[in-house]
Amino acid sequence: MPIKNGVIMQDFYDFVQSRRSVRNYREKLISRDQITRILAAGMWAPSAHNAQPWRFFVLESIEKKRQLAEAMGALFRRDLEKDGETAETIELVVNESIERFSTAPLLVLVCLSMDTMDEYSDERRQQAEFVMGVQSVAAAIQNILLAAHAEELGACWFCAPLFCQGIVQETLKIPSDVYPQALIALGEPAESPLTPPRRRLEEIVVFDSEK
Repeated sequence: MPIKNGVIMQDFYDFVQSRRSVRNYREKLISRDQITRILAAGMWAPSAHNAQPWRFFVLESIEKKRQLAEAMGALFRRDLEKDGETAETIELVVNESIERFSTAPLLVLVCLSMDTMDEYSDERRQQAEFVMGVQSVAAAIQNILLAAHAEELGACWFCAPLFCQGIVQETLKIPSDVYPQALIALGEPAESPLTPPRRRLEEIVVFDSEK
């Protein structure tokens, strides 16, 4: 197996494949050095035009995590009511969501800012530019997840803020032109998730020479 920059390439592939979405954590706090290294890794993700449109908001206090979780949960409850879910199911699901975000040792809210992205006069190109910003933020999130794994921490990517961007902005006093994209929960793992299923490569890859 090739060695590049002192890293055995197979070790890299094994590392990527060993990352899991961890949702349960021990109460141990994450050090400021660890979170700084993790977010720095996110900062080194590729981005459209090198615009680096990501913004990170770190939630450490129990009060702030609980405040955000309950505000998001209130809208989640209303959405489930519209969907016709039973009261018992709604309470179970919403309370589980609130508890998950409230008790995570640390939350990172990842947002998109279009300040450094290009601007166009027509809607078609501007929409494409916005999607490019979202893709750039997603790349940063992946780096953060891998960096957390390297720190032997558990992490999970939650897209809940997409369903309640206004509430997240209001609760955390985030400007209206900074768009919440995801919450990443971080902590020392209290579980060992099983290997998730993956589709076979042959199902998702098309080589032009095989057409």
